[in-house]
Amino acid sequence: MTPPERLHDLLAAPGFIVMPAVWDGLSAKLAAKAGFRTAFLSGSCVAAARLGGPDLDLISCPEMLDSLAMVRGAAPDTLVLADGDHGYGNAMNVQRTVRAYGRAGAAAILIEDKVTPRALTSAGKPCLSREEAGMKVRAAVQAAKESGMLVMARTDCRPTLGLDEALARVEMFVTEGADILFLDSPADEAEIRRAVAAAQGRPSFAVLSPGAPRETPTQIRAAELGLKIGTYPTGLLSPVAAAMQAGLAALAAGRAEADSALAPAALRAVLGYADYEAAAKPFTLPG
Repeated sequence: MTPPERLHDLLAAPGFIVMPAVWDGLSAKLAAKAGFRTAFLSGSCVAAARLGGPDLDLISCPEMLDSLAMVRGAAPDTLVLADGDHGYGNAMNVQRTVRAYGRAGAAAILIEDKVTPRALTSAGKPCLSREEAGMKVRAAVQAAKESGMLVMARTDCRPTLGLDEALARVEMFVTEGADILFLDSPADEAEIRRAVAAAQGRPSFAVLSPGAPRETPTQIRAAELGLKIGTYPTGLLSPVAAAMQAGLAALAAGRAEADSALAPAALRAVLGYADYEAAAKPFTLPG
């Protein structure tokens, strides 16, 4: 079965899907070893890792494709929902992006309705008109047929245009053929329920990391509210940043490593030295 087919079956099965947010080979490999069958290639995490900065539309399509290749190479069995952002341009750019992600092995792609380039502020996300947003999702669905990849349509208009407009867009995305729906920044549980209803039986996705001005239920509560997928963009990224800071503080204090550092043997095991040696053995020349 192809990755999109496997993801389709997983979405049809009972249960809430926890989708770790990853950005490179190591994060994807660790998530897979921890038992997670899916992962979200998060634009915010890629921006943090590559740029050391915030997610403000500075990451390009080639950089995301390169990150997708790293994730797929390190965890080939993981079903990757890849962040396609705004499609990196108009409807024709969206189609090119979708086809590229499909060839790279993504199981699904996210396309959103925000305006790009965005205003030079991190507050709010100006969004396209409803008609243009629908057109971009229509273009994505059409292009995704080549690989079978699923399309997740996201609206960011809740904070700027209100709940009714956001719900109308979710309903429109369903009509346009989106497979997964995502209303970002719901204010409370009632809004989550209304977004799930607007998805008309198709799976709903949510960002559940704390800290942003949105409702972030627990995994159990999210399932009760009807959500199907929850991702946590800071779930791995924040502890990694904290660990790096701890390591740097240890070096600055004259120590070799932080107390939280893995033992050398444990780190080698995580990185797969033994697996490499076993794979390389048949190609080792005598002597």
